[in-house]
Amino acid sequence: MSTPTAPPAPSPGVAKPRLGWTLALLALAQLIYALDLNIVFVALPQIGADLGFPGQTQQLVVSAYVVFAGGFLLLGGRAADLLGRRRIFVLALTLYAVSSLAGGLATSPAVIIAARAIQGIGGALLLPSTLALLNSLFAEGPQRNRALAVWGGAGASGLTIGALLGGLLTQHFGWPAVFFVNVPLAGLVALAALAVIPRDPARTERRRFDIPGALSVTGGSTLLVFALVEGPELGWGSPLVVGAFVLAAALLVIFALVEARSADPLMPFRLFRNRSLTVGMLVTFIYMATFGVLPYFLTVLMQSIHGYSALQTGLAFLIPSLAIAAGTQAGERLATRIGTRATLLIGFAIGVPGTAVLARGFDTEASYGLLVPGLIVSGVGQGIVWTAMWIAAATGTPAREQGVANGIASTALNIGNAIGLAVFTVIADLGTEGKTGQALLAATADGAFLVVLFTAAGMIAGLLITLTLSRPSRDTAPSDGSPMITG
Repeated sequence: MSTPTAPPAPSPGVAKPRLGWTLALLALAQLIYALDLNIVFVALPQIGADLGFPGQTQQLVVSAYVVFAGGFLLLGGRAADLLGRRRIFVLALTLYAVSSLAGGLATSPAVIIAARAIQGIGGALLLPSTLALLNSLFAEGPQRNRALAVWGGAGASGLTIGALLGGLLTQHFGWPAVFFVNVPLAGLVALAALAVIPRDPARTERRRFDIPGALSVTGGSTLLVFALVEGPELGWGSPLVVGAFVLAAALLVIFALVEARSADPLMPFRLFRNRSLTVGMLVTFIYMATFGVLPYFLTVLMQSIHGYSALQTGLAFLIPSLAIAAGTQAGERLATRIGTRATLLIGFAIGVPGTAVLARGFDTEASYGLLVPGLIVSGVGQGIVWTAMWIAAATGTPAREQGVANGIASTALNIGNAIGLAVFTVIADLGTEGKTGQALLAATADGAFLVVLFTAAGMIAGLLITLTLSRPSRDTAPSDGSPMITG
């Protein structure tokens, strides 16, 4: 097990960090990030009608965010390390505020898509910088575990609040309100960060930004996520999708060659010698390819099959969100007492049967009550894994490289979600071709039922990968003095 890494000592004359207020701000930033993932979905029909999006192109409002957020994550993590975590955190929130204002004022499809793309870049800067601040300001061990649990609980709350708030704002104030709500939230957190979060320490060594590496990996990641997101819409044989895959592969190969020869690489490959980071990265990928796709298919079940309104769907997500939030807190306590490895194993061991039980509710005749047991059990497992996987990704990495380490894990998270949705939407649609009416609804429910079972099976892969994580040594105890039980 790696030696715990203490946060850097404050520079002379710098006040001791106000960690309680800092954690509150970082958690609020995560709530904003999570809220923004869901809040736009329920407004899409109104946006399409008001701005004149032809056909299904209104989906670009969602995919523009996803593509740019996924493509810029690694760059955002490295920028946090080199330019300062607080600076990038504040810049990210400023981009959120400005792009949200532009989105709410948009009068054409091009403007709102551009605004969402900039929001995506803001998200790519915000997630790794927030995690880097958490992992550098809070000491490795119980203190960091508690901080990550609070941060994760805020994210779980944001997903529910996003669905509820999106429905309420769209219904009463129109679709621009789902953008305008971000402006004061992001602006106030950015201003508060300047007063509460410690200043970035002065740079004591000269380090290059690795422009060739940054350009190649950002271009390659963006094109890869674009191809995965647009493949189901445009068709996997579409010249645009195939071309994006080919160009993405070429750029990522160039990136690997550049990094192997760079004296100061954007992503030092030596970081992968840290087994905890490597396992954490793989688990985040599997997490989003399995647990992470469930909300999409639950939304399809509730709205397309059972005819729930946006507000009813948001209320239906209260139970799983509370379960996930409870799981994040349990994950912190488990990781502190029995170690990250054992905690991940427990999370997946709960998630597999919980998700399998959840599949029983994917039927045209099933009531919401049939979903509840699976939503609770799967949600608790999901929350436990969420907290523990970020602990794993941060463990053993030097403080000065926490940004890029979290950028790596965040990129795996985003690509896992894109690949999971791309694969599982194809599987879900296999039996629906040529069907209409009640037959189409039944085929859609059957396809989603099969997908949920596949996600449960995929979680077993996460459990097996977790087994490769090193067991904690028997003579290692948490810094709070509580006993450490070997995983």
